[in-house]
Amino acid sequence: MTFSLRDLAVPILGAPMAGGPSTPALAAAVSNAGGLGFVPAGYLSAQKFADVLAATRSLTTAAIGVNLFVPQPSVATQAALDRYREQLAPLAQRYGAEPGTPRPDDDGWQAKLEVVAELTPEVASFTFGCPSPEVLGRLRERGILTAVTVTSLAEADIAVAAGADTLVVQGPEAGGHRGTFVPDRRPGEQPLAELLAAVASTHDLPVSAAGGLGDAAAVRAALDAGAVAAQAGTAFLLSDEAGTNAAHRRALVDDRFTKTIVTCAFSGRYARGLANGFTDSYDDMAPLGYPEVNQLTGPIRAAAVAAGDPHGTNLWAGTAWRGIAGGSAGDIVAALAGEVG
Repeated sequence: MTFSLRDLAVPILGAPMAGGPSTPALAAAVSNAGGLGFVPAGYLSAQKFADVLAATRSLTTAAIGVNLFVPQPSVATQAALDRYREQLAPLAQRYGAEPGTPRPDDDGWQAKLEVVAELTPEVASFTFGCPSPEVLGRLRERGILTAVTVTSLAEADIAVAAGADTLVVQGPEAGGHRGTFVPDRRPGEQPLAELLAAVASTHDLPVSAAGGLGDAAAVRAALDAGAVAAQAGTAFLLSDEAGTNAAHRRALVDDRFTKTIVTCAFSGRYARGLANGFTDSYDDMAPLGYPEVNQLTGPIRAAAVAAGDPHGTNLWAGTAWRGIAGGSAGDIVAALAGEVG
């Protein structure tokens, strides 16, 4: 029998946070607390993804989910990338690094689909687009619940038509990358509550809410609006089990960081994080173009993290970052679900 989000003891999903924050320990802890932890496949080789998924499975007998990036054609132009590389050069030099070399990359899409089909996590979610009906159908035949992240009613229509079992409705308040299907335009700003109501009233399938859900009151509001579960990511960034780097952790509790910004300066795709020196300098310069921009800035960001400088790297965070705290992921799940039941 295919897993259902309604089977969760606690309606909390631990968002897949690729690039470090999500770890096997974090995903397992969320699942062990009665929610559903996610393993992100983004930026990993297929073999590394399989290893991380296996490591997570070894830490819990509860359900776990995985998340894959759906490849999309890049909208980058060589001229724009060359110009941005030149603009990044002084910052790279400051950290003793060089901008990376852009190259086509579908993030190992087919190989990772094979990993999912073989290892059969209970849930497979998708971001940056909607897989084909054939892909979704194959996973469903393997007993895997399929979920697609949507940021508009139009995207929800596409995902439902393709056969998605459930939707993750992501509002603009979310930290990290927006899950928009179209990479060459700024994401919509319809608040989560409005978007959730529009999707829930149009499509008769379970939906989860994501974006700015940092406390029990926000979770309760999302559930009252029709969601069967609430997905939180930023709330777990300071948890004991998260792999959030030290510079990022310090910035999240530093009063000198005063706002979040939606920017494509780090990856070439729009994402929300703390405004810092990098965004101050490059937000207006950066071209759209994922994954090439992500590859250009990667060595610079890594060098800044190694130097402990939060102003040279991405600090993904949603609008509710001010209220988050440390401690165990299990305690955070319990706190988020405090008004549920």
